[in-house]
Amino acid sequence: MNRNAKHPDRPYRRRAVAGDHTPNSRGYRVTASWDARPDRPAIRTTPDKAKARRMAREYAEQGAYVVLEEHRGRNQWRTVRELDGPAIVAERRAAEQAARAAREAAQAAADAARLEQLRADRRRRRLAAEATTHARELMTPPAIVRPEHRQRARHVTGAQR
Repeated sequence: MNRNAKHPDRPYRRRAVAGDHTPNSRGYRVTASWDARPDRPAIRTTPDKAKARRMAREYAEQGAYVVLEEHRGRNQWRTVRELDGPAIVAERRAAEQAARAAREAAQAAADAARLEQLRADRRRRRLAAEATTHARELMTPPAIVRPEHRQRARHVTGAQR
């Protein structure tokens, strides 16, 4: 007798599909609660692990305390990750303030260096102009002028410098 001919309406034996039949065995749950409203947490469930992690990160960036859980079957959840949103926000603010302070310090140092360079250039130009003036005065012979109208000395002695 053919083993598939047990029943005339079913010529072959239907076999069950192998695998896990537990409903929602691949789910992830994101629970976010804020200090402003602790009695109304945001609960999102998704079968996509990357989407769950993204939602958890976004909630944490908004300042929520986030718990990411994985479904183990039969309404049992395993905590995968916990994110402390207020601490993350405070850390980010501190890093931004430190970066801003570093930028301001670098800008102040650059401004001070630029000012010092400007002063050095002015001093260099003034000394060059004085050297040119002194050289011209030393090149010209003493003018013969009556002593009562004398405007500059014929020579410079050591005591008058």
